[in-house]
Amino acid sequence: MEFSENIKEEYDLPDIEPEEVAPLMLAYIGDAVYETVIRTIVISKGNRQMSRVHKDSTDLVNAKAQADMIDAIMDSLTEEELNIYKRGRNQKSETKAKNASVSDYRKATGFEALMGYLFLSKRSPRMLELIRKGLKDVI
Repeated sequence: MEFSENIKEEYDLPDIEPEEVAPLMLAYIGDAVYETVIRTIVISKGNRQMSRVHKDSTDLVNAKAQADMIDAIMDSLTEEELNIYKRGRNQKSETKAKNASVSDYRKATGFEALMGYLFLSKRSPRMLELIRKGLKDVI
């Protein structure tokens, strides 16, 4: 059973139709899911100083790294996934990039929207496959 299904059942939540979720909402959940994956990978490397753990995580969970991730996986995306990415990338956001270019920030938002879409679509294996491919090229 998918983690998203467990959450839905535990809290008796209504079904979510990912196609109907706004791009920035997809990016919101996608950011959290992606960060959870990265943190899980980072802590699997064993106990270390928290400052090192934090740095290793933030090196991969920032707009520049996420922009690099989408660039690395772009050729692997299906037409549907590419459309979701573009919807997220092209969405106007109220927040501004702190330490990234506008281009990288928009790409990162598109990447997060794709991660959120795959998570809510109960396609976590595909999401993890894309993250693995992206990390292979980015690290």
